[in-house]
Amino acid sequence: MQREASPYQPEKIEIKPVTSRRELRLFITLPRRIYKGMRGFVAPFDMEQFGLLDPAKAAIFRHAEIQYFLAWRGGKAVGRIAAIIDRRAIEYWQENVGQFGAFDALPEADITEPLLKAAEDWLLDRGAVCVRGPVTLSGNAETGCMIEGQETPPMVAMPWHPVGLGTLIEQGGYKKTQDLLSYSLELTPDIEERFKVPEGLKFGEGRLKTITARSLSKKEIVSQSEILRRLYNDAWAHKYNFVPMQDYEMQAMVKEIKPLLRPEHYVQIDQDGEPVAMAMVIPNIYDITSDLGGAPSPLGWIKFVYRLVKHRFTSARVILLGVSSKLRGTILGSLLPSLAIRELMQRGKSLPYKWVELGWIQESDTGMKNLAESLVPHPHKRHRIFEKPLKQ
Repeated sequence: MQREASPYQPEKIEIKPVTSRRELRLFITLPRRIYKGMRGFVAPFDMEQFGLLDPAKAAIFRHAEIQYFLAWRGGKAVGRIAAIIDRRAIEYWQENVGQFGAFDALPEADITEPLLKAAEDWLLDRGAVCVRGPVTLSGNAETGCMIEGQETPPMVAMPWHPVGLGTLIEQGGYKKTQDLLSYSLELTPDIEERFKVPEGLKFGEGRLKTITARSLSKKEIVSQSEILRRLYNDAWAHKYNFVPMQDYEMQAMVKEIKPLLRPEHYVQIDQDGEPVAMAMVIPNIYDITSDLGGAPSPLGWIKFVYRLVKHRFTSARVILLGVSSKLRGTILGSLLPSLAIRELMQRGKSLPYKWVELGWIQESDTGMKNLAESLVPHPHKRHRIFEKPLKQ
């Protein structure tokens, strides 16, 4: 006897490019809509996300071609993805690598597979030989898919994804190329003693006679963003997935974080007056926004401004840490990251932070990983970059 067909048919997933301002707004705010109620998710500020993703605001659109796609089911958006042709990256890597990013979706294969396929087809049409990601929208910004740490405290400029999304990327034919690790360092009274730096090393004395450390005022950080950019590009040039930061990208980043900055947040180390290392920490914006939602009410905005002015932060993230290539492989070069962080800790004693996040650190970066794990045995977050060849 033949069985009757089930009256239930799963709703079809449609993938459509973003073509209007209304769809763009939906694309940018989608994570807080689809992830609402998931354990560990805290909605980022819409204002911050518009700075990252709005073509009228994000600096990367000056040198990249980017197409956004939305996944629709039953008239509702359930996922998003960006397909990215970054001309500066292709020029630097000397390979036609396309990228995907802003990848957020309900963790269901019926949604993630066609989203990835839409991005891949768009990239293939533009000559890409492989696709790498996720990045939002650059390796100099939010990078990787969260694999572990979904229920740890949220951190500024670190993406959040539901458990299982990384597995679904792998099921789409992608392979892991790099893990990005983040470590939670509690600022206990003995924190400076825990840094493994030879005793007696002081800037301007003995073996460090030609080395000086200085902080910059907020005004100086903004005015000297070009020095910061050159040092960052030099220090990170050998890292996986690195793309040189353009001057307008650095200016945009500094402008964005300027309201958060204090002189204690940045230390620059010079050798004979020439910058050779730097470290920058920024306060965790989620400390003052996590209870306000992505689109605060008028009262919420008043609370936000008050907390910002009063610096009501309890945590921070080391977002920049690097040493000039000319010192790479030297004893001094191996010491400078520890010295830079120790200097930051000393200068930041007046700040209210209880812990800082060291991250992200590339899993293959043995030196930085060993430094972090001399202070914190294990990472509390793991993000992953994937890659897949494209058939021509």
